[in-house]
Amino acid sequence: MKLNELSPAEGSTKNRMRVGRGVGSGKGKTAGRGVKGQKARSGVAVNGFEGGQMPIYMRLPKRGFTPYGQKTTSWVNLGRIAKAVEAGKLDPSNVTEETLVASGLVRYVRDGVRLLAKGDAPKNLNITVTGASKAAIEAVEKAGGKVTVTGAAKDTSAE
Repeated sequence: MKLNELSPAEGSTKNRMRVGRGVGSGKGKTAGRGVKGQKARSGVAVNGFEGGQMPIYMRLPKRGFTPYGQKTTSWVNLGRIAKAVEAGKLDPSNVTEETLVASGLVRYVRDGVRLLAKGDAPKNLNITVTGASKAAIEAVEKAGGKVTVTGAAKDTSAE
């Protein structure tokens, strides 16, 4: 098989409609735009315009806000860490935010990593993270491990 012998599957492609090319084409004369009016002309963009009525996006109430300098932390569950330890992706004696990223458990650190308690904690886990839930800390300590919470999420606000 050669590149010049390839063709698309039967029925998968259609010729594009050429508008305004005579009455015999099926889209001649007004080219499917109707007769006169703003939308029959070229250069019209009326998205969200409701004929002078107050548009829906202005009628609906606005709720909430995004706080300035808000921290966004990534999070990881104990169960996923346990699976990674079993698979040999992580060494339970020294788990940091960098090793979590390297093993693929966390995509990126953002303003830190928070440890959550879903799943069973692996034995003798020694982990250093920005934050952790109380339940996660208890579960790790119960399994003979240690959680070090730095709590120093990277400061992104201007100084």
